[in-house]
Amino acid sequence: MKITWLGHSAFRIETSKAKILLDPFLSYNASFSGQDIKDVSAGITHILLTHGHGDHVGDTVALAKETGAVVLANADLAAWLGSKGVDKIEMGNTGGTIALGSFSATFTNALHSSAQITEDGVSHALGNANGLMLHFDDEASILAMGDTDIFSDMALINELHQPDIGFVPVGDRFTMGGAVAALACRRYFTFKTAIPCHYGTFPIIDQTAEKFIAGMEGSQTDVRAIKPSESLSI
Repeated sequence: MKITWLGHSAFRIETSKAKILLDPFLSYNASFSGQDIKDVSAGITHILLTHGHGDHVGDTVALAKETGAVVLANADLAAWLGSKGVDKIEMGNTGGTIALGSFSATFTNALHSSAQITEDGVSHALGNANGLMLHFDDEASILAMGDTDIFSDMALINELHQPDIGFVPVGDRFTMGGAVAALACRRYFTFKTAIPCHYGTFPIIDQTAEKFIAGMEGSQTDVRAIKPSESLSI
């Protein structure tokens, strides 16, 4: 498995059978600067979305039309994407699991919001915010937490799914900050590897993952604070 962080909460996940973009906020993502959308979207089979905010939906509509990738999203967000012309959609909701060929995706809880504001200034709710638990055939499992605060039922997610890898938001203000994210990982999860994300993109969130890294010192989890465009092979 090859995991590439594209900046913010956007990842490319490659296995022998699938090429996935997660939360592909690329065009207006300052952390994506210097990377090429055509390169990172080449050959993608799936686009997975944790929730409906613009910094996660990002380029989904255009990429889905260009590549023919299947888009997985919460039912309300999926319906909205359908109205925008996305035709290959797998919809679900919290607790549901969807088989996607060589892997499955389960919608987990996340403490956050999910909406889009249209040109007329009206905010449209787009279902619940979620995390996504990904189980692959013969590969490490991944929990993309999505945007969230800490919550005690994270322990149940770990009990049910035993994720090997965590994509962990650490930027504060809109998600838990690094110290709290470290507490969540140490208290509720048994990750082999944790990759911090959702930081450094905007001036008003934390610019580094240092608080998370410091909070994880001495844990059994390998923290990999890779830079945007860098990859990790597992």
